[in-house]
Amino acid sequence: MEALEQFFAEVPAACGVAFVVVQHLDPHHQGMLPALLQRASQLTVIQAGDHMPVKPDWVYVIPPNKDLSIQRGKLRLLEPRVLRGLRLPIDAFFKALADDQHERAIGVILSGMGSDGTLGLRAIKENAGLAVAQSPESAQFDSMPRSAIDAGLADIVAPPRVLWEKILAYLKHSPRGLHATPETAPASKSRSSLEQILILLRDRTGNDFSLYKKNTMYRRIERRMGLRQIDAIAGYADYLRENPQELDLLFKELLIGVTSFFRDPEVWASLKTEVIPALLAEYPAGKALRAWVPACSTGEEAYSLAMIFKEVLAESQSPRPFKLQIFATDLDQDAIDKARQGFFPATIAGEVSEDRLSRFFNVDGGGYRIKKDIREMVIFAPHNVIMDPPFTKLDLLCCRNLLIYLSQELQQKLILLFHYTLASHGILTLGNAETIGNASHLFSATDHKLRLYRRIDTPFPLNVDFPTKYFPVASMIENTEKHPPIANLQTLADQLLLQHFAPAAVLVNADGDILYISGRTGKYLEPAAGKANWNIHAMARDGLRHELIGALKKARTETDVVQVAGLTVANDSGGQTVNLSVQAIHKPDALKGMLMVVFTDVAAAPAGKVSRKSPNAAQTLLQAELQHTQEDLQTLREEMQTSQEELKSANEELQSTNEELQSTNEELTTSKEEMQSLNEELQTVNAELQIKVDDLSRASNDMNNLLNSMEIATVFLDGTLNIRRFTSHIGHLFKLIAADVGRPLSDIVTDLDYPDLQQDAREVLRTLVFVEKQIRASDERWFKVRIMPYRTQDNLIDGVVITFIDISETKKLEAELRNSHEKSE
Repeated sequence: MEALEQFFAEVPAACGVAFVVVQHLDPHHQGMLPALLQRASQLTVIQAGDHMPVKPDWVYVIPPNKDLSIQRGKLRLLEPRVLRGLRLPIDAFFKALADDQHERAIGVILSGMGSDGTLGLRAIKENAGLAVAQSPESAQFDSMPRSAIDAGLADIVAPPRVLWEKILAYLKHSPRGLHATPETAPASKSRSSLEQILILLRDRTGNDFSLYKKNTMYRRIERRMGLRQIDAIAGYADYLRENPQELDLLFKELLIGVTSFFRDPEVWASLKTEVIPALLAEYPAGKALRAWVPACSTGEEAYSLAMIFKEVLAESQSPRPFKLQIFATDLDQDAIDKARQGFFPATIAGEVSEDRLSRFFNVDGGGYRIKKDIREMVIFAPHNVIMDPPFTKLDLLCCRNLLIYLSQELQQKLILLFHYTLASHGILTLGNAETIGNASHLFSATDHKLRLYRRIDTPFPLNVDFPTKYFPVASMIENTEKHPPIANLQTLADQLLLQHFAPAAVLVNADGDILYISGRTGKYLEPAAGKANWNIHAMARDGLRHELIGALKKARTETDVVQVAGLTVANDSGGQTVNLSVQAIHKPDALKGMLMVVFTDVAAAPAGKVSRKSPNAAQTLLQAELQHTQEDLQTLREEMQTSQEELKSANEELQSTNEELQSTNEELTTSKEEMQSLNEELQTVNAELQIKVDDLSRASNDMNNLLNSMEIATVFLDGTLNIRRFTSHIGHLFKLIAADVGRPLSDIVTDLDYPDLQQDAREVLRTLVFVEKQIRASDERWFKVRIMPYRTQDNLIDGVVITFIDISETKKLEAELRNSHEKSE
């Protein structure tokens, strides 16, 4: 409540923005949140109603015991799907807001417990909206904002009093914000500036976005422009040149890494009941099926496929040996790393059923971790579907909601590529807004509405445009124009001999990084495509790589030179036979620990002279290669055996600890979810009670001032005629002090000659008819005493009220009038 008040206190009356407040409320409590917020805000605050249109400069508050949605700019009230416990009303509304308002949606996460809102912010960012979170250190309960920040979703993080200022700055500089005009539409943007940005991105990340949809590109760039408060795209291009780290953020922005478990449930239901069982039926003897999930983001879709496959096998109870190997790939290395961990927040309970949560996840801290058997079904790897070679012989290819961001030309290329990668009768799944285009001769629709397609075998090979990437190879040695020092005859001769007669060689460190190059190594090494990588393992040409790895490993443990003879390196003329030598260097100390790798060409035998022993020579060569391979395998086996033993020991210890923690975590998670909901409800109730206390305090002060200003002595008695309250003027008649509250009035000494006061008070309680008398005091003053029933707001009698009005002056005048009347007679 405090965070909401601080936020709205800074929002002016004519801000041009509509606000919707969604809280975790007690379903059985009549909320006072609109009244509470109205006190802190200049905007009009009301409780949301069904079909209520959303207007700027208004605040709409969710009512208790309802879920809230928005359709075509109108609020919709829905019955809650979950009555108590883990309700996620913020996630639900954010998702509806993203679908309805797209890039105009702004989600703000304030103080709260749990992680509600995190999944909703993902949907808002997917639609190019703005994601905002309160800084955790300023939050009374930091779980909700911290969850959004840890998920990498928050564009703006600040205390509540500062958030509006930052949101307003974004809206002012965003071409689609408060001051959007036709001139700021994407079509009028400078294409030259966009091309400059694409070149900067390609140089920085190695990825080419030139075939992405231009409108999508502009929306994402404009979002970053708004956050950086830059008005022109040309200015943003200049900003990127000066701030390379912004290129990394823009790269993440363009990837649109948003996904969820079992997105579009009807698609997954069809995969489970129809598609996968049909695939299994085609292989009576069983098979290891292969699936590919490109653009997998943080892995939810890949894990969903694994769970579906497990359920199909469990329900079919087939004795046939079936397995599914899933290749899940994405451009974003951070997303891949997160997917490999298999850890997800507690909010996935809104996407995954309780049965699947218990079967396929372990409770881990504040979230869920995927179980080992599901994790082992998926291989995650960084991969660019546009530029890297594809996976092949696939039975299932799940590419959902990727093609919508690509140009029509690139979509068709990828559809041809997908046809090539799928095995005969393989299944292709696309997103709801995606189609196969004019490739109906390549795929037949098994369910056109759900975008499920089966591969059609073609009699002729297709002209597939395979992914490739080209990067200009930079010189490995910096070209400097330094004048060489004058050398003596021996130095010049040594250099000449090294240049023309010495074999090509490289000096590498223990990790294989190249430190020095001697001679021409282009026949044996070539730079790897992508980001510059001078590691010898990455640069070795085909025919050398495997043997080189083994030789380097062996040389680190031996003092002698490790030699591998008769290797064939592919080149344009067919192949070159090479002998490889690797030696660890022990002296001098400056080179200790490094390795020297020498490549020696072996001259080919003359074509016309075939030795009679050539078959034996070939056999000897094969035996040498076989022996070398066996040695490599033995080394690998020993290393794997050692690693396995270490891992096994560590795993047993961890498993024992994990089992103990799992039971505790499950109990704590259940209690935490219930406490989370109750705590937030209590917080709201406390805020409402506080305002009631304030109102009562003001009313009490008003009444005290009113009674004291009238100068009427008054005493309030309860149902047993004990003193409940009295005014200051009563002190002239009864010797009352504050400590007398609760005592019977009959115990108090009075100056009034009114022995029947107690009896009259009881009579008023009995008959509910007021009593009024004129009573004289010991000092000759007269008082009009009125005894009335004390009625509560519920019209119940709870005591009496006695007032004493001084009528001494009236009595005196009456006496004078009487005397004067008597004299006149």
